[in-house]
Amino acid sequence: MAVSLGSDLLTQYRRFSLYNSPFVAHDRGCAVDLYPDGDRAPSPIAGEVLDSRQVSAPPKPYAAEHDYLVLVDTGEYVARLLHVDPAVEPGDNVAVGDSLGDLVRAGFFAPWVPNHIHLGFRPPDANPYRASGSLPISVDVDVRPLPWDGTGTVVETGETWARLDAPAHPTPGNGFVGLDGGGAVLDGGFPHYDGGGLLGRPVDAVTGDGDIHSATVAGTEVGTATGRTVTWHDCTVRANGQPVTGLALFCARNRFGVKLVGETVDLAVGESVTVSVERTGTESEP
Repeated sequence: MAVSLGSDLLTQYRRFSLYNSPFVAHDRGCAVDLYPDGDRAPSPIAGEVLDSRQVSAPPKPYAAEHDYLVLVDTGEYVARLLHVDPAVEPGDNVAVGDSLGDLVRAGFFAPWVPNHIHLGFRPPDANPYRASGSLPISVDVDVRPLPWDGTGTVVETGETWARLDAPAHPTPGNGFVGLDGGGAVLDGGFPHYDGGGLLGRPVDAVTGDGDIHSATVAGTEVGTATGRTVTWHDCTVRANGQPVTGLALFCARNRFGVKLVGETVDLAVGESVTVSVERTGTESEP
């Protein structure tokens, strides 16, 4: 059973990702990260606030010492929301789009990850405080895969990342797009997190051998999908011949372009980049 998120929820946000996280809560796409504009956290769900509590976050020099967990009864599920300093209290009723509070930059974030809302769903009889155990999430919107040849020009940078102009969103603001991973949109942190996802593939793990599917980046096979969940091959990503941590992959509504991430990313706006993927390890040998 999967919880379906429709366009009314998702179009409040400029991007979303189900797999771009190293934490167990995102295994099998059982949580979604929602990226709004600005510092405000618009609620993705409607219901009654059950609880809010401060939680410890991993210590990071660029992040807050504490995070927050907010629980909301939607009437069908208990929604778990993280990374918001809540302006709501138990007993409050919230509607979709209401402000939950301000976004928190927590120690759960890698340095290249923008502020966002983490959302997952539990059955009413499940423990809502555990990190694992949420239901798989499906996205009930068309997500267009964009082909990419591995090249682009840097249009935006930070201390640990650079975004390219390719592949570009063909109609910014009109629908979600993502990187073509082999007929579906590739989602996740490649290859620096344990796995990723192919959005547009079936949510549940498959039982038939014919449904095993290859995931690709710029024509190179980078992993194998069972259902929509991808296990990465051992790979190294290089930008102009220099190794980087990897690619941050997501679905975007307003603009797109491959995002290179890592402490070693040293690229300037306007620089032309060729990205290559090298298969390593024993599984790449004939």
